[in-house]
Amino acid sequence: MAVDYTTRDGVAVITLNNPPVNGLGLSTRAGIVEGIERALSDASVTAIVLTGAGKAFSGGADITEFNTPKATQEPTLATAIKVVEGSTKPVVAAIHSVAMGGGLELALGTHYRLAAPGAQIALPEVKLGILPGAGGTQRLPRAIGLEAALNMIVSGAPVMSEKLAGTGLFDEVVEGDLLEAAIAFARKVGAQAGPHPRVRDRKIEHPNAEGFIQFARNGVAGVAKNFPAPHKCIDAVEAGVKNGFDKGLAFERECFVSLVQTPESRALRHAFFGERAASKIPDVPSDTPVRDIHQVAVIGAGTMGGGIAMNFVNAGLPVTLLETKQDALDRGVATIRKNYEGTVKKGKLTPEALEQRMALITPTLSYEDLGNADLIIEAVFEELGVKEQVFKRLDEVAKQGAILASNTSTLDLNRIAAFTKRPQDVVGMHFFSPANVMKLLEVVRGRDTSKDVLATVMKIAKKIRKTAVVSGVCDGFIGNRMIEQYIRQALFMLEEGALPAQVDRAIEKFGFAMGPFRMSDLAGNDIGWAIRKRRYLEHPEMHYSKIADRLCETGRFGQKTGGGWYDYKAGDRTAHPSKLVEEMIVAFSKDVGAGRRKISDEEIVERLVFALVNEGAKILEEGIASKASDIDMVYLTGYGFPLWRGGPMLYADTVGLYNVERAIRRYASRPNGDAWQIAPGIVELAAKGRGFNG
Repeated sequence: MAVDYTTRDGVAVITLNNPPVNGLGLSTRAGIVEGIERALSDASVTAIVLTGAGKAFSGGADITEFNTPKATQEPTLATAIKVVEGSTKPVVAAIHSVAMGGGLELALGTHYRLAAPGAQIALPEVKLGILPGAGGTQRLPRAIGLEAALNMIVSGAPVMSEKLAGTGLFDEVVEGDLLEAAIAFARKVGAQAGPHPRVRDRKIEHPNAEGFIQFARNGVAGVAKNFPAPHKCIDAVEAGVKNGFDKGLAFERECFVSLVQTPESRALRHAFFGERAASKIPDVPSDTPVRDIHQVAVIGAGTMGGGIAMNFVNAGLPVTLLETKQDALDRGVATIRKNYEGTVKKGKLTPEALEQRMALITPTLSYEDLGNADLIIEAVFEELGVKEQVFKRLDEVAKQGAILASNTSTLDLNRIAAFTKRPQDVVGMHFFSPANVMKLLEVVRGRDTSKDVLATVMKIAKKIRKTAVVSGVCDGFIGNRMIEQYIRQALFMLEEGALPAQVDRAIEKFGFAMGPFRMSDLAGNDIGWAIRKRRYLEHPEMHYSKIADRLCETGRFGQKTGGGWYDYKAGDRTAHPSKLVEEMIVAFSKDVGAGRRKISDEEIVERLVFALVNEGAKILEEGIASKASDIDMVYLTGYGFPLWRGGPMLYADTVGLYNVERAIRRYASRPNGDAWQIAPGIVELAAKGRGFNG
């Protein structure tokens, strides 16, 4: 049963029991209604307590029922709340741990509310591109005031229950046994004559409601221009202020229904579920035993190695940091300290916590000191010969059962694993720079990587707060393999008539955090040059524009040299269009016999994004990624793809694969068209009228 019903000395106790967070699925909602009706029909019951079993009062909607008929089947949450609110016997909510979304809306429908300290209180629906649809925008302002409520609703951020003590949300914040206190409270109010207080009957108090609502609109306009939900939240709250509860509630429902249909909400919900789905590997059961990770080692104390080490230290795990030279080791440790000092200055870390974290780092120059590590991650130079030396040495010093991970971004993990006598223990853990900030972790599954190693790495990724996505072995894995085709198209467009600033501006207007040329200047153009040189040898049949090579031959490697595709001033990362580079591009087009033409922003966006989509489709066909949402998670968390568009594969579904196929065929018939080998999966799905996500 999703709801338990018991009685205690004249008080009915209705306990939500739908692990893990007492989601308000159909059986839970029905159980609430049945429980209230049962209590009302029992003459010995004078009051009702509503609470949650386990680790939550209620976390809100049951996400397993999203997009199924059960989500809207009666009794809906609105119906259950109406029954609770309409009870002639007082209903007391005993709130602990978590009351979020529909869980908080349910509590707001009760007559009285008691809370334990430390409970997280939130209406996070805006993060899914929707708004609270069961009275949250109407009742919360009546419970805690217009300003506090609007801030919570528009941000979706949780607030601790003790911070809301003294508001109209809670009658008491209870230290000690919450359930006992709630039963005693219920007995007391049950002895009183009704009617009992309802949040809906309160007025929204504010000295200048109209002025504050306008202030909130101005604030949202700047930060949420691509997301309609925060704007609609304000509209719904305003409707309650101006027109009263019932009209406000009806308008809230209209807003909810319209928001669910928006592409932005679809994208946010896709990202929400995609993140959870990424941790599920088709052939690795959820009960696969995992290895204990108590001690971590990182090889390489450079920018990447130091950032990787910080992830584990932040999670309280001790890290042994290995370098080959003392000065490099000292420099790496000093950089980590400097990073933490910056966090202290921002007030996000205490000086004591800084010292505690630094104390977890053991610097060393000796491989022998890695013998106790349960997980060893190398972050050395991206060259196979260097990796070979490292892994052969690790094979000698690492204990049996230790996981040996490579941070390689492009190299063949199977070849790396073959440098050891334990390929089953070798896995790729590709962090993104800066590693202590970026959420994405590509987990590369080698041919021999054991299932328990994969399960362990996915678990540890959660501990260090990364979004882990599993990739098979191929050149560049998921993210870098796709970005190569994106960069190829960007370079071809320079050759054909565009300039770096136009390309960057078009894709940034589409929503990317940074265009391809600003991104290359930031990463270092010499990195891409090194990869292309390797490509020329390994794939001589592949057609690349040599325009970037010409730039690199002049020593313009980007921000670090003061000039790349753009000019930079010392100490300033602002990209200034370069006359010199523009002249070089025009001269290059002439040298290769390419007639320059005007390229529209629409073409720029299509060629860049559909290059990602086309390669993503091939990655799915080859089984490098197990599902389209995994590819989207890589691009949302690691490559700055706009969140409100849901990732390249969902965006392609939104455009329609029929239209994607037509565009690719159009570009394949033009100059540099040999770069477009359309993925059979696109053709097949388009013919069926389907998308990558069903």
